[in-house]
Amino acid sequence: MRPFLVAFLVAMTLPIAGTANAQTAGPNDTCLMCHADLSAKGATGKAIGVDKDKFATSVHGSLGLKCTDCHRDVSAAKLPHEPTLKPVDCAVCHEAPVKEYASTVHGKARAGGNKVAASCANCHGTHDILPSKDAKSRTNHANLESTCAACHGNDAMVKSAHLPGGNIVTKFHDSIHGRNLRDAKAAVSAAAPTCTNCHGAHKIEAKTEKTSRIARANIPETCGGCHQRIKSVYDQGWHGKLRHDGNPAAPICIDCHTAHSIEKTSRPEWQMAVIGQCGGCHDNFITTYRQTFHGQVTELGYANVATCAACHGAHDVLPASNPASRVSAENRVSTCRVCHPTANASFVQFDPHANRHDKVRSPLLYYAGLFMDWLLLGVFAFFGIHTVFWLARSLRVVRERRRGGG
Repeated sequence: MRPFLVAFLVAMTLPIAGTANAQTAGPNDTCLMCHADLSAKGATGKAIGVDKDKFATSVHGSLGLKCTDCHRDVSAAKLPHEPTLKPVDCAVCHEAPVKEYASTVHGKARAGGNKVAASCANCHGTHDILPSKDAKSRTNHANLESTCAACHGNDAMVKSAHLPGGNIVTKFHDSIHGRNLRDAKAAVSAAAPTCTNCHGAHKIEAKTEKTSRIARANIPETCGGCHQRIKSVYDQGWHGKLRHDGNPAAPICIDCHTAHSIEKTSRPEWQMAVIGQCGGCHDNFITTYRQTFHGQVTELGYANVATCAACHGAHDVLPASNPASRVSAENRVSTCRVCHPTANASFVQFDPHANRHDKVRSPLLYYAGLFMDWLLLGVFAFFGIHTVFWLARSLRVVRERRRGGG
């Protein structure tokens, strides 16, 4: 028998039963006469069961809210209700968060007809909503990764909904942020950023929006929310100054560290990979670096050798003309002595980016290379001509022998 029909029959018997329980039954008790059955399904086949114990301990249940406070098109005095009810309007109580949500990537997607885009219930739950401070809450700091993973960590969902970035939760899970979030030390776990620290909670906007926390122009401020000291150093560096001058190509946090796959910078694998990130902008310098001893050793996978950051710094990169730069004439000796304790003024005359094709920067190397090119060409030309003449002579000797019968 359909649940709404059962509810109708029960409601019809309440006035004539005359029992104390019937007279004192509240609207929630009336609803639970049908909905307490967790296996119950509605006319559309959707589960309609409610765990009364979970609801009682939920944030709404503990406040004493009635079912009809959310399901406003239902009246306990008029049963059975319609088989299909209107969607719950959370804005009745939560006006500001719902207004924010409407302008976000999730809200816009649902407004455009995408019914799988995250709604209030997808993140907070329905009848079992708990305060975010509760360790069991879906929106608790420690649980947000798994909450977001329902969509952004589900390969099938990512593919069908064409979610940007692919399976980004898996990337985050293996990152330094994800590992810190699972750290046994409560202080480390609590300080580790999770999805909402970067994307926001209700106001999640696409990175193409100027006001988005993950828009390229805003990412340093977003990362700086946790990494204030590093952000300050970056702002004083050359890259930060280029950004403040309005250069859209200026490197920002994610260019070197990536967005979701952020690694611990002490890992040799990351130190090797970031050299290639520097080469993404400084292609000429990465080419000349690869030709030196330092570069060739890193190509073999050894991290215990000078990399870009070892000489130029990481967040405090400055041009060599700046006296504060690590590679300025004033500081070059001390920079080299980090690896070469006996380095002196003569030692630092070595050019780590010498370019044999640049006559102005490396004249000696340029002319030495030019000499070697001509020498090599001359040697091959000489022995090439010699080989041709020798071949002609050998062929002539062979023909003469054949004519002579021997």
